[in-house]
Amino acid sequence: MNFSMIKYILGTVLCCEGIFLLAPVLVAGIYGEKVLFIYLATAIACFGVGFVLRLFKPKNKVFYSREGFLAVTVSWVILSMAGAVPMFVTGEYTSYIDALFDTISGFTTTGASVLPSVEELSRATAFWRCFTHWSGGMGVLVFLMAVLPLSGSSNMYLMRAESPGPSVGKLVPKVRQTALILYKIYIVITIVQVVALMIAGLSLYEALALSFSTVGTGGFALVNTSIASYNVAVQVIIIIFMLICAINFNTYYLILIRKFKAAVFENSEVKWFLILVFLSAVLIAVDIRGGFDSIFEAFLSAMFQVSTLVSSTGFATADYNFWPEFSKTILVLLMFMGACAGSTGGGFKVSRLLIVARAAKNELLNMMHPRSVQKVQMNGSQVPDPIVKTALCYMTVYIFILLGSVLLISIDNFDMTTNFTAVLATLNNIGPGLNAVGPSGNFGGYSVFSKLVLMCDMLVGRLELFPVLVLFAPGMWRLPARRSVRKEFDKVDGL
Repeated sequence: MNFSMIKYILGTVLCCEGIFLLAPVLVAGIYGEKVLFIYLATAIACFGVGFVLRLFKPKNKVFYSREGFLAVTVSWVILSMAGAVPMFVTGEYTSYIDALFDTISGFTTTGASVLPSVEELSRATAFWRCFTHWSGGMGVLVFLMAVLPLSGSSNMYLMRAESPGPSVGKLVPKVRQTALILYKIYIVITIVQVVALMIAGLSLYEALALSFSTVGTGGFALVNTSIASYNVAVQVIIIIFMLICAINFNTYYLILIRKFKAAVFENSEVKWFLILVFLSAVLIAVDIRGGFDSIFEAFLSAMFQVSTLVSSTGFATADYNFWPEFSKTILVLLMFMGACAGSTGGGFKVSRLLIVARAAKNELLNMMHPRSVQKVQMNGSQVPDPIVKTALCYMTVYIFILLGSVLLISIDNFDMTTNFTAVLATLNNIGPGLNAVGPSGNFGGYSVFSKLVLMCDMLVGRLELFPVLVLFAPGMWRLPARRSVRKEFDKVDGL
């Protein structure tokens, strides 16, 4: 294990967070808020500790997947712990655990909160909460790879450990160039939404904050009513950008290099994703039609709630706790499914569902025709057996974590729907669930123990289970790095 390289990466991450914390410092300065000094002190402290950790560059830059798993997991924990400090010190959160809960929720783009009233926050803190979504949306380590040469050709191990989806590949030969392309697309999408929201009537502050939450598919808002108090134009813009950011960002790169056929027509994940979103919105709109003045209002409300949950953003324009059971059931299924691989969205991922469904279909065909050879196909090509196996394994582990977490938090005596959707919403990085943790509720009623369980679910869900869980496997620490590197690379490739 190359701990010197891991220490160097952690130092770089802290320096990066110190720079990120200058955003709320700037906001506090503009609006004359005293919390400026707290955020500035935290930024200096983060940068100082990071600078010390980076003082001695590692001589050995050999970097394997084990180091990648450990570096990414510890980086996210440290980012959250440091980011929660100013939120607690300002006194806007009653305990450090509550501040940590919202910070982890921010960086993992979950959007679950313990706050009863968002309006009571200072503008700097409210902005910082939204900015954590944007920081964590594409991945902090991916950002570092885009601007700094961390570990040479071994950057792929970091990208694979942090990026969501069954597989992560290089758009261009060099990983750093891939990270740079992804972040350029990410920044352009953010700028376009900011401009669109300002045209729709929002101030620069509101447009930036809501764009950070939307593009990062996080869901922290500036008011308790989330997006319900904004005009129709703002709601439509947010719907469009939630769906844009729920689609694999590789798709936009293929469009940019004019490979339209591969990006759109041959992309089964994107096609199924858009079909399911539109179909769900239509079904829900028909089901809730009686509660609205027109079918347009019903469809807009349905489309917003479908888009926000399937993209794992977590905004809301209506309290769907009061919707019919049929509509709520569709929303829960969409929460489970989630967005596309390689997007900023959470969830189980559409591609995994397609792989699992097609693997199940092939198994049935093999039972009827034992001598036939069936292979899973995606986008016109064969999916390697290791990736199919890993997708099935992922589903099994996912279910165990989901049910285990529900059991653990049940000690707080909330109803089954609240507990199940609370775990589903945090593990899938959605944000709101149903009943007590619905759009008009929050997670503040849970005990410290349950909050810790849900925080772990947010981190494990954002890092796609395996990069965190594999650290607890004894064999991961015993295998010689040189002999196991190829085997480990294959495992990461199938995540």
